[in-house]
Amino acid sequence: MRFSLPMPRRSRHPLIRALSLLVGLAVVGVLMVFGLVVAGVLLVGGTLVFALRHWSRKRATMSPAGRHAHQPEVIDGEFVVLQQTRHAAR
Repeated sequence: MRFSLPMPRRSRHPLIRALSLLVGLAVVGVLMVFGLVVAGVLLVGGTLVFALRHWSRKRATMSPAGRHAHQPEVIDGEFVVLQQTRHAAR
């Protein structure tokens, strides 16, 4: 089953053509402005969420006793050096 619409007829009257061009440009302009507004809201909202998360994590990690004495974070471990031999390609 194939769905097809009839070909739209283009008006020959120059005033109607100019008016349809202006209406089309206005619709495109409104859509662009709407898209920019949505993008701005998402950018500002994302920045605020990121800042709030960063601020709340910083306050949560700082305990009252930890504010005066800073303990460095050290990871202990054992390391093994592996000898790597290079085979010359001939």
